Amino acid sequence: MSDEWVVVARSDEVPIGATIADDVHDVVAWRGSDGLVCVVDSRCPHEWSHLDAEGVVDGDELVCTAHFWRFDREGRGTKVNVKGRRDLKADVAVFESREQDGVISARLGGSAHAGEPAPSGGRLR
Repeated sequence: MSDEWVVVARSDEVPIGATIADDVHDVVAWRGSDGLVCVVDSRCPHEWSHLDAEGVVDGDELVCTAHFWRFDREGRGTKVNVKGRRDLKADVAVFESREQDGVISARLGGSAHAGEPAPSGGRLR
């Protein structure tokens, strides 16, 4: 992916609590209960389940229903292991995104890779 802004969805395709895949760019857009959109890598870092087909929005987190891994807007996996620690490999890449004139765009190519801290630019202004 190049480091450019691309359209990933129309705003009306992503109501609160919904996900939508952009298979061309291999990303998923989702909208939390606060109305903000987040654009993430399309695959769960656990077993590569597709986060549109297997993903649901719960409040302001994206949940992969394959094994119930949860991700916040920063891409951090919020699921903790049995010892109460956060698994650093449970992060998903987040792309800087914006919503303007009824279109959701994302800046692709500048994200972190799954397992690395994701940038905080995924929130819309």
